[in-house]
Amino acid sequence: MGPLPAVQTVSKHDDKVRMLVLETDAPHPDTQKEIGSFGEVFNDLLVKAGDAHDPPLGIETIMQYIVEPDGGRVPGPKDIPEDLHAILITGSEWDAHGDDEWILKLIDFIKYIWTHRPDIKFTGICFGHQILCRTLGSKVEPESNGQWELSHTELSLSEVGKKLFHTSSPSIRLHQMHLDHVVDAPSASTTDLISPETEVHVWATTDHTQVQGVYIQKRLFTSQGHMEFSERHVKRQLESRVKAGSLKQNEADEAAARAGWMHDGEVVAKAVLRFFHGDDDRVE
Repeated sequence: MGPLPAVQTVSKHDDKVRMLVLETDAPHPDTQKEIGSFGEVFNDLLVKAGDAHDPPLGIETIMQYIVEPDGGRVPGPKDIPEDLHAILITGSEWDAHGDDEWILKLIDFIKYIWTHRPDIKFTGICFGHQILCRTLGSKVEPESNGQWELSHTELSLSEVGKKLFHTSSPSIRLHQMHLDHVVDAPSASTTDLISPETEVHVWATTDHTQVQGVYIQKRLFTSQGHMEFSERHVKRQLESRVKAGSLKQNEADEAAARAGWMHDGEVVAKAVLRFFHGDDDRVE
């Protein structure tokens, strides 16, 4: 194992996987003081979901901040331990369709691991979803009408989505915080990283974003929505975007009014854990 960070956790469960969280942003300073970095937030959610799962599913987490202009470092192939099972890429205020040097390095890293470590499974949230899809040939761009998708949102599930989340319900609810979206799902026609016989599934849609999540058996499980967001997290993200001038105050106020509504973050976290553990390898 190369010089990955010392920040990692240990699971109390015998049935466990090891996950690397690539942190592509830092939370609001107040949020970080209260609950930690995005890696810590995802670890805590997945540990909670794993403890509540029947049977329990364990996870151990390594975390690395990778935004190089802000002091992070994109890992190289030699940094990845042999016993790593999964990589999760977080959300970010950076543009997944941008050509910043660190983003292009991240794309090259994903391509290498995808090709040379087929044993490692990928998941990505928001920016992570978009950068993984971009790496696999999808087009990522801002919504043409400038409309954000914000806060508590209902997603319409496909049949594969229902199987992944072990539900007969036609929908789930997740927090959203994005203007950019994945226009088209990856396929063999968009990249040579996917073989023609590979089934690529879009597991949910909304009116705003037709590709809310992508599933490839044993390789990829992404989500545009945020399973990790809490009410406080959503409201702080809205405030920061208003201050940055990217979001109007009336839009933020309307979204903040829904921030406390019940959502299915833990349901999605359990599905991601099953994906990591291989429990749902036959979903298709």
